[in-house]
Amino acid sequence: MKKIMRIVGLMMAVLWMGMNVNAQTSESKLKLGDPLPQFTLNSEVYGKVTPADLKGKVVLVSLFATWCGPCQKELAEVEKTLYPSYKGNKDFRLLVIGREHTDADLKKYNERKKFTFPLYPDPKREVFSLFADQSIPRAYLFDKEGKLVYSASGYSPEEFQQLLKAIEKALK
Repeated sequence: MKKIMRIVGLMMAVLWMGMNVNAQTSESKLKLGDPLPQFTLNSEVYGKVTPADLKGKVVLVSLFATWCGPCQKELAEVEKTLYPSYKGNKDFRLLVIGREHTDADLKKYNERKKFTFPLYPDPKREVFSLFADQSIPRAYLFDKEGKLVYSASGYSPEEFQQLLKAIEKALK
């Protein structure tokens, strides 16, 4: 019986450590109220974007990778519901950033996916590293004052609905 209890105890400890590692790796470098980090996006297709270009706008920063399954689900939902609703809104800006991808990678990827929103490269994780160390997809919503009002790591339909509500609230 003692041996079984030790094995169960060991299994619980391993499980707890695994959950703790997950929590640490999915942590954001930003917390609610933090300002939009200073960065420059350079795309041969969509041009250059800096925080100065975003002043006074609600900004959604979406970080993804082309190989990431949950990212594919989230981007499909962005294409289906989010982007059609907000692409014409002068007070909103969507920045979808491909972690560790070049313009060429994103062009090839989008030839398959046919997304209508811009995809910005971040080949060296320079922009991603301002937001987090690991874990994608990630979404960061900044209000018109440039303050973080919502963030999420991972994808679920429920989380995506929360994001849509946060966008609506930020645009009011």
